[in-house]
Amino acid sequence: MVSLGLVVSRFNASVTEEMEEAAREAAADRGAEIVEAIRVPGSYDAPLAADRLARRRDVEAVAVVGAIVTGDTDHDRVIADAAARALTRVSLERDKPVTFGVSGPGMSGAEARERVGKGAEAVNAAIEMVEVLA
Repeated sequence: MVSLGLVVSRFNASVTEEMEEAAREAAADRGAEIVEAIRVPGSYDAPLAADRLARRRDVEAVAVVGAIVTGDTDHDRVIADAAARALTRVSLERDKPVTFGVSGPGMSGAEARERVGKGAEAVNAAIEMVEVLA
């Protein structure tokens, strides 16, 4: 059984709560266990929580879910880029898969709601990476 950590952004909770539910369902369907879930304020805050989970011996991979919607500025792109780069660094430094189930940037709230399946995709990718690297 693959053991996972899960990081969930609370920003855009109407979307991310459904993403978390999809992630949990995917884990159950694949026979994986979510050892711990950490809820963070937003996607930008996910890397530190992912790093804490990746340090744990009982966590084989970390799945991160969040939703970054567009506003009047390019702030969404800055947040998405920073989060993706930092999560990649966590994965490489900890030698554990950290998957990026964050929808956005450049999408509306309605478009983000259509992509709640990103939660399941992140968990499935994490499990696949554990199996591939075993």
